[in-house]
Amino acid sequence: MSSSSRAKEVIEQLKDANPYYTKYADKIAKMQQTSAEEFLDRIERVINPIKDGKSQARTYSELLNPKEKLAKEAAAELPHKKLTDIMKIELIENKNVEEIAQIWIEYHKTKDVLAATLTTAQYEMLTERAKQHPIFLLPLPRSEGFEFIMLQFAANTVHFTPLLAYQVHHENAPECLTLVHYTEMQDKGIVLMRGEFDSKVLTAQEAQCLANELQMFYYKTDESKLKLLETFTKRPDEFKHMDLIKEVENIQLV
Repeated sequence: MSSSSRAKEVIEQLKDANPYYTKYADKIAKMQQTSAEEFLDRIERVINPIKDGKSQARTYSELLNPKEKLAKEAAAELPHKKLTDIMKIELIENKNVEEIAQIWIEYHKTKDVLAATLTTAQYEMLTERAKQHPIFLLPLPRSEGFEFIMLQFAANTVHFTPLLAYQVHHENAPECLTLVHYTEMQDKGIVLMRGEFDSKVLTAQEAQCLANELQMFYYKTDESKLKLLETFTKRPDEFKHMDLIKEVENIQLV
């Protein structure tokens, strides 16, 4: 089958599989006509992010600076974001866990962001699973159905991008949500989480929904969710999007 024919077949699959196809239809068609081979390569990298034991996705340092060549290979990793960049650490450094959590939530009440706290055990679980499963998909409930959102871990940040936007824009795909985990207070048994989202793409409720789904797949021990993570990472050909949707539907019914 030629690349052009294969690209047309993939287009039909996208139409059937995702109600948000029409949102990006013109750009998808343009990419298909410009370079069928590149179009197929982009689809392959997202739907099968792990191939031959290696990630096909670019690091987020590349996504954020797609045209800038890094002088050193070590610079390819984003640095940890620091708590001092967003607040005066003196406000909490001499407080206990309960006081830190209260101050953190109160500090963000008037800001258009997500805010939460994790225990050290929860954060350690998150980072351990992130090493094993650095890329995953989450289904976001919408009025029209579900939209798939791709997540990727980089340093102490989790980046979320609409799957179709990534398929179309690739390295220029805009993020719709970033969750940063600040570990400066980890020795006290608490990690601080802050999430910033694009209000043109997500509502606050939708951003919170994605944060909740991340928690359910990466913080907790649940065999069915762990199985989906393992399948997506190690056996992508066996991964079924409907299984993921059913798991989230089960969550919502509880």
